Amino acid sequence: MDTVLDKPAVQAPIALTDGAVAQLKLIREQENIPSEYCLRVGVKGGGCSGFSYVLGFDQLQDNDEIFEINGLKVAMNKAHAIYLLGMEVDFVNGLQNRGFTFNNPNATSTCGCGTSFSA
Repeated sequence: MDTVLDKPAVQAPIALTDGAVAQLKLIREQENIPSEYCLRVGVKGGGCSGFSYVLGFDQLQDNDEIFEINGLKVAMNKAHAIYLLGMEVDFVNGLQNRGFTFNNPNATSTCGCGTSFSA
């Protein structure tokens, strides 16, 4: 029986840098995240500027599109693509800052926290 994870992936509307992929794979291994979970990328209402990014491992849900980036299955609610199309997720590991960053060309403004935006 075919599952959603067995179906061909569509072209990714976002990009993950090599650093982000490496860190996500490390998190998946360290946290023993089940193999049937996908990386969920999305938005939710709230945050300093109106929207906050969603980034974490989750099971597939209704209305999800699935795509693959460097061996990671990525799920995104179809309705979120309008806010995330062309976005790049990176992982920064510096002395002043460490964590995931979001470079979103659709954001009309962002907050200093780096995880909140308006569109």
